[in-house]
Amino acid sequence: MSLSYVQSDFTAADLLVAKGSASVSVCLPARNEETTVRAIVRAIDRDLRQAGLVDEIVVVDDGSVDATAGAAASAGARVVASVGGPGKGQAMRTGLAETSGSIVVFCDADLYEFDSGFIVGLLGPLLTEPDVQFVKGFYRRPFGDRPDEGGRVTELVARPLLQLLCPQLAHIVQPLGGEYAGRRSTFEAVDFVDGYGVDVGLLIDIARRFGIDHIAQVDLGVRLHRNRPLHQLVPQSKAVMAAVLERAGVDVTL
Repeated sequence: MSLSYVQSDFTAADLLVAKGSASVSVCLPARNEETTVRAIVRAIDRDLRQAGLVDEIVVVDDGSVDATAGAAASAGARVVASVGGPGKGQAMRTGLAETSGSIVVFCDADLYEFDSGFIVGLLGPLLTEPDVQFVKGFYRRPFGDRPDEGGRVTELVARPLLQLLCPQLAHIVQPLGGEYAGRRSTFEAVDFVDGYGVDVGLLIDIARRFGIDHIAQVDLGVRLHRNRPLHQLVPQSKAVMAAVLERAGVDVTL
């Protein structure tokens, strides 16, 4: 069983001491997130980079047609264009190549009321537990005014598939959540699949390569983000199913 923590187990000040010679990169893949990315970058810069806990913030612009790139740059991020075509996996692969930290934190760019404590929580196990290779955030996800009913693809697709085909990962609360962190060597040892299957693909591949005892989960509280309409969830669901089924040995063609 993987280790489990809560965000309040860690403080930025304590982790700065524990950081030692490690370096930390924060990467935000972003497509058309001008309304949220500025505040996220600004909070990370103000609270963590200026304090020395985070060394660089990179936003990967995944083909945005709005002012995402300008908003991110104005808040203090280095902005790079995604390589290899549109898609979350491609953007994250670009982010890994464009950053230099020995620890890399990924965070979605569509979060409202962002708290830099998310980053602190994800870094905690990696900076204090040398055996931890990968940290997944989990949280409560409201859907409108209904608490804990967000994450429709997670609850209806990803978690049931993992329970059936990868039961050793059934305890992972948010297999699709975009807030996670790992050692660079860990990410470089596995593949970043194209598209929306990247989150669950990384989880399965890291568990197989390093073992679930080297994966930690951190309760980050509540996550507020842009809930997508149902028709946009169909391709996401297909990509998630394909990533899990392929790792279970099923030949899948999208």
